[in-house]
Amino acid sequence: MTAIPSGYRNIIDPLIATARDILERGEPLQHMVFVGNLTTGETAIVPIDTRSEEAKDASADLLRRLAASRQADFVFSIMDSWGLPPNKMSQMDEILERYGSIGASPYRVDIVALLLETRYGMWVAQMPVKPKGPSKRKRTFGVPEFKHYHGAQGRFADLLPEKIAPDAPGGVLH
Repeated sequence: MTAIPSGYRNIIDPLIATARDILERGEPLQHMVFVGNLTTGETAIVPIDTRSEEAKDASADLLRRLAASRQADFVFSIMDSWGLPPNKMSQMDEILERYGSIGASPYRVDIVALLLETRYGMWVAQMPVKPKGPSKRKRTFGVPEFKHYHGAQGRFADLLPEKIAPDAPGGVLH
């Protein structure tokens, strides 16, 4: 399966449109994560603290606990970030060694990163952020092209709890 199942697209497409609207109004895009349960229809919105490595770790821990308590089916992240242009990707290690981070390098490109984690895998899209019209504050991004990944790793991966089958021994509390 490479395409995002339509049930998830019905949820995330309006969130992507809202993120685009925020940038196009000239407002900053906050790091947001949406933790949802398809059965209950509930989705929690969680702002992410990225000011330090400890804050990022605490945010990831909060997301895991929230996903477990809600028996979440998906976690969808929207992040304003930095990336490298395609012609610099092969030099990433040298750039990190020289500048300490992609954000500190002169090659950085503003991007919007979208990550959808489901029980079927993780889909990721990154789009460059471009100016919108003559304004220096208003920005926009194109249509995301999601790629399906298996085995994604990192602080904000594997946020979903293991699904407990209702008929599994000890799987249901009464």
